[in-house]
Order: sequence, then structure tokens, then C-alpha cells
Amino acid sequence: MELLIQLISGALGGNLAGSLLKKLSLGTVLNSIVGILGGGLGGQILNSLGASSGGASSLDLAGIIYNILGGGVGGGVVMAVIGLIKSLFAKK
Repeated sequence: MELLIQLISGALGGNLAGSLLKKLSLGTVLNSIVGILGGGLGGQILNSLGASSGGASSLDLAGIIYNILGGGVGGGVVMAVIGLIKSLFAKK
């Protein structure tokens, strides 16, 4: 369930970053795909660093918020990085 939350929020984060950074946007479909990958990656990195709710269940409110934040930020960052790399190669 945690991974699903991270993937969905990653897709949303990728699309949000694409709408805010128009020059780096890859289009809705690619923003979603890259965001999903970044969301899963970002959420797993946060979990491995120990940034969790600290409670007995990771599906309590704090755990869900951490998963949404990790997935959303990860998706947005990965989309921006891929968009930047794409724009740099397009200039050449």
C-alpha cells in the first residue's frame, strides 16, 4: 500500500513540476511515467533513511503523509532532472 501511495503521488508530483517548469516539461504522459519512477525511488530513499512516522503502522496518518511527500517530491525532482537533461541535449 505504501508503494502505491508513493507511485500515485510521484505521478502527481511529476505533472505538477511539469506545469510549473514549462521549459522542462516532457508532456503529460512522460511527466507521469517519470514521476512514477521518481515517486517510487524518492519514497524508498526516505524509508531507507528512517524518515517514517515512527509508529507501529506505516498506514496511519503520519505514515501516509510521509509517503505522499516522499513520492511527490521524488517524482517532481526526477522529472525536472530528466527534463533538464533532455533540454541540454536538444540544444546541441
